[in-house]
Amino acid sequence: MYKVIIFFVMVVFLTACEQTENNATPEKISTDARPNILLIVADDLGYSDIAPFGSEISTPNLDALAAGGIKMSNMYAAAACSPTRTMLLGGADSHRGGMGTMYNDQAPNQMGKPGYEGYLNKDVVTVSTLLNDAGYHTYMTGKWHLGYDEDQSPKARGFEKSFALLQGGSGHFDDAPLTIDQDKSWFREDGKRVPWPEHQFSSQFYTDKMIDYIDQSKNDGKPFFAYLAYTAPHWPLQAPEDYIDKYKGQYDEGYNVLTEKRMKSMEAIGLINAGLKPPVHAYPDSENWNNLSEEQKKIKAREMEIYAAMIDNMDYHIGRMLDYLDKTGQRENTIVIFMSDNGAAGFGPGMARAFPKEWIEANFNNSYENMGKQGSYIYYGPHWAQAGSAPSRMFKGFITEGGIKVPGIINYGDKIKHLKGEFDDHFLTVLDLPVTFLDLANADLPGSEYKGRKVYPYIGKSILPYLRGDAKTIHNDNDVVSWELSNRMAVRKGDWKIIKIPGKYGTGEWELFNIKDDPGETHDLSHEDKVKLAEMVDEWDKYAKENGVVLAQ
Repeated sequence: MYKVIIFFVMVVFLTACEQTENNATPEKISTDARPNILLIVADDLGYSDIAPFGSEISTPNLDALAAGGIKMSNMYAAAACSPTRTMLLGGADSHRGGMGTMYNDQAPNQMGKPGYEGYLNKDVVTVSTLLNDAGYHTYMTGKWHLGYDEDQSPKARGFEKSFALLQGGSGHFDDAPLTIDQDKSWFREDGKRVPWPEHQFSSQFYTDKMIDYIDQSKNDGKPFFAYLAYTAPHWPLQAPEDYIDKYKGQYDEGYNVLTEKRMKSMEAIGLINAGLKPPVHAYPDSENWNNLSEEQKKIKAREMEIYAAMIDNMDYHIGRMLDYLDKTGQRENTIVIFMSDNGAAGFGPGMARAFPKEWIEANFNNSYENMGKQGSYIYYGPHWAQAGSAPSRMFKGFITEGGIKVPGIINYGDKIKHLKGEFDDHFLTVLDLPVTFLDLANADLPGSEYKGRKVYPYIGKSILPYLRGDAKTIHNDNDVVSWELSNRMAVRKGDWKIIKIPGKYGTGEWELFNIKDDPGETHDLSHEDKVKLAEMVDEWDKYAKENGVVLAQ
């Protein structure tokens, strides 16, 4: 009898101990000292479209970000959005990551070839996945454009929380489609299809979502990687009416005058050397400002007013994002990177099969009174894009400087050991950023395998040693970077660059330029320095072979 009582008491005692252990308050997670990473990407923003890079457009929050950081004046992306985003997240060349060309642009000989899937493939492991593995929260809001299916969504590629636009663009007030191929734009939240919330403007909503995601976990001690991918100022050009009114009349003198003003401003702030000439027009002389009717000038000026309003409004919401981090005590330990995904967009609606003029006229209200409002569908074309790209040649879609050179700002407080607010001319590419993010997180770079599957290694260079003052440069003169999109090709090595552009916008032959002396790519040296040309063409051949480039036939 006594043995039974003793046994019962022991069972009760042990059970109580077990419950006490299970119900005990867990120790508070120790605060992780690694920095938060906030990556802000604008969509189709031109090189000089923000005030720190010479624009007349009001961007006080980017001004402050630049004043407290450094302005990367020699920063490069790809010639279009999806290839840039593939490299930004996947760390390997876009021809390895699935975006050898844009979705639905594959030529018959490219179909089914590795690297031409038209979405971010599994041959790369995303930096969001690796940062999540390393203990980071990972959040994404805005433009995805790297795959439509659930298993190609941000959730499937390492983002804990996300609200993503799947196509290349959308109405900014609603889910109006970007192309004739869809009846509306598509969105996924945490991998699942969701509707666009009514009465929300894109830049505001994506900022709200990002703040909400960060706020949900701000006290758990873990750092975050936040990818805030605005769709502004991508067409269709739309903005809140009060922002549009702010720029009324500012562009009545036309795009030629704006180009001149931008270049003078860029000279004044030391961004370009004096004496550079504006780029050659990418439009016929009949479209010069002085040859337009008064009605045409009125409409063209309105297009630029709306474009400027979108950038101004985006800057306001960037300010909200930064203010939130300040108020919650997270800003001091956050590195902020701002950039555009490519050059200004010179081509757009009415200029391709996916968005013909007839479809636009039948489905949208582009009356002057409705321009920039919900239900309109307009773009600003090559005329204004030249001003945003000057003094560079061409714009988005081209591997010339106007298509791939983008504004960049890096703000990391006192951890940057360089003069604040200054231009930094060190060569930097989008491929360097994911390597830098992993360096900041003390995480290993991926090798040739990730969890049993083969992947391509990251090929960029961390800029962290340079920011900290431990290295004098990011890239040396022997580093080679190459680009290709739609059979337009380029190679850069040190100050030298070659380009080949088929069709009416190029010669179809290799051209050679010294970018330091000739940033506008106006003086072809291919006939003067055949040795350098041969060296650069050889670099192209190596790149094409190593990255599985398949030129369209």
